[in-house]
Amino acid sequence: MVDWLRWGLVFTIPLLLLALYDFFQRRHTLWRNYPLLAHVRWIMEDLRPYARAYLVEGDLEGRPFNHQQRALVYARAKGQLDSHPFGTELDVYSDEYEWLAHSMAPNAQAPSEWRVDVGSRQCTRPYSASLLNISAMSFGSLSANAIMALNKGAAAGNFYHDTGEGGISRYHRSHGGDLVWEIGSGYFGCRTEDGAFDPDRFAESARGEQVKMVEIKLSQGAKPGHGGVLPGSKVTEEIAAARGVPVGSDCISPPAHSTFSTPIQMLEWAAQLRELSGGKPVGVKLCVGKPHEVFALMKAMHETGITLDYIVVDGAEGGTGAAPVEFSNRVGMPLREGLILMRNALVGSGLKPEVKLVAAGMVHSGAGMAMNFGLGADWCNAGRAFMFALGCVQSMKCHNDMCPTGVATQDATRQRGLVPMEKAERVARFQRHTLHSFREMIVAMGLDNPWQITPAHISERQNSAQSDSLDHIHRFLEPGQLLDSPESTPYAKAWAAARADTFAEAV
Repeated sequence: MVDWLRWGLVFTIPLLLLALYDFFQRRHTLWRNYPLLAHVRWIMEDLRPYARAYLVEGDLEGRPFNHQQRALVYARAKGQLDSHPFGTELDVYSDEYEWLAHSMAPNAQAPSEWRVDVGSRQCTRPYSASLLNISAMSFGSLSANAIMALNKGAAAGNFYHDTGEGGISRYHRSHGGDLVWEIGSGYFGCRTEDGAFDPDRFAESARGEQVKMVEIKLSQGAKPGHGGVLPGSKVTEEIAAARGVPVGSDCISPPAHSTFSTPIQMLEWAAQLRELSGGKPVGVKLCVGKPHEVFALMKAMHETGITLDYIVVDGAEGGTGAAPVEFSNRVGMPLREGLILMRNALVGSGLKPEVKLVAAGMVHSGAGMAMNFGLGADWCNAGRAFMFALGCVQSMKCHNDMCPTGVATQDATRQRGLVPMEKAERVARFQRHTLHSFREMIVAMGLDNPWQITPAHISERQNSAQSDSLDHIHRFLEPGQLLDSPESTPYAKAWAAARADTFAEAV
């Protein structure tokens, strides 16, 4: 038999067998009707995210982060030039454009760095936080190598690393970076065998020197009101050890906490966590939903005298892990509206001096940070931006353990490509350069510090012919206004419906 015929059979026989299988199988209509050819559709479906990102999308079209946003993070993480030539590509007369008011007298004497002291008068071990930190991302959702790189980067840059609700793993402890321990409804790392909160296990870990603050997770931007699920197939011995669950069993976070069911009970538990941790700051993280529940929390702090040390507002546009698409697309308040509501609740109830406010949700640039500070934030947290610093290419494979860059997978062969020592430098460099950009914004605005930014410094277009500053578009309350004259605010009905002893709406 001639060589060309032999090689022809080598290729055609497998294809013929596949075509016969397609023709007789019963599961897929396209395969039965179009043997072989129908496989092209499956191939194109798999390649679609990459083809769109690299061949189809313009610099400003990608979602959730466009190419220009990702390129900015990559450049800063690598220490490369982050300038952009030939002017903005944004349409400055469309509603996508918003801007910060600069000054004719820039303040070149502004400090080179700012930090924020976290801790109310009830906190005996306050923490000095950086203005940009790593958002909650659990070991299990992220790989071991990713966690190690993030923690080493946090240690090098003197900022904190939020553990996510998956508990404190040995990888979080690997390089001594400051930790914020997030406690979700599954109580991973501090739970009994039946899933209840274990005070003794909590105290043992929370009193460790590396843990600087404690964060109660009420909800997250991507899936507020929906508990997380880590399939048993992904629960390895290391993940099981960190979370305090059996190896191979499904790791499920209930939608609600079992330690409390009212605002007052939640604050009493927060006070218990503060005491068990040795007096460290305790806060909550939530994606804002019903306004009256936010006001119920304010009323509970006044009635009990127990204050939280900080509140993290996670915007509905946030989210580093997998979530049901309906929740990602249709549940939760976006960061800007949520931040304004929480700022007004704290200021209007006179609690803002005690309770710090944190912004999380697509934070990736100094300009974005400045706008969040103008709406009341005291510092910012970023998740996906730090994933980009690790090498994430937004392949949208976080949920199926097929992440090609080793960031969001437990597959050892895929993790191999992510070298923690190398990526840690990029994590620290991205954070440092972003804060440098943030400072340059403060200098350009002629201010002494970022807490002087107000809504009047931020403008946005309402249509192609009109624009206005945010203090004219949104209502910002005066200190104590909710206590003194709630009827003069847009929140009169929600304030009246709020009660400290229930999350239900009073009628």
